[in-house]
Amino acid sequence: MAEQTTSNDGSIIPLEQITHSIYLIRGQKVLLNVHLAALYNVETKILLQSVKRNRERFPDDFMFQLTKQEFNDLRSQIVTSRWGGRRYPPFAFTEQGVAMLSSVLRSKRAIQVNVEIMRAFVQLRRLLTSNTDLSKKLEQLEQKYDAQFKIVFDAIRELMKPPAHKKRPIGFAPWKEDK
Repeated sequence: MAEQTTSNDGSIIPLEQITHSIYLIRGQKVLLNVHLAALYNVETKILLQSVKRNRERFPDDFMFQLTKQEFNDLRSQIVTSRWGGRRYPPFAFTEQGVAMLSSVLRSKRAIQVNVEIMRAFVQLRRLLTSNTDLSKKLEQLEQKYDAQFKIVFDAIRELMKPPAHKKRPIGFAPWKEDK
């Protein structure tokens, strides 16, 4: 088994690694079984076997299997080949499903990883809430001041938008910045 390393804040997995693995599918924030298996440091097959042995702990609002269309859409968004030759679409685990995994996977690492995942979900909720609060405050200010500040408000709204990710070309050609 691989040696565990911890970061400066005591976590065994960087928060960014977890948050980049969380997807919005069917209106829910979820982690896919392939990513969870990697975080728990177990094979995907082992993770799914544990879940299948305890199926009653994972109702549809805790875990669901992606449709072929959802899986194809997700693969085209991610643009990576690390999915391999999968026969079936992956399973998606909601926050409650991930919490339930700690009762199924009983290793020390599973417990630590679950704590880190729960922290990531909490941080995402805080970010969404603070962004919503900021939008409301901005609207209130905009109503309070006249049109001369419209440019300022438009600029602030533009800064609040998530950054547009530039796609790198596939292959070994150097990546050139647009100018």
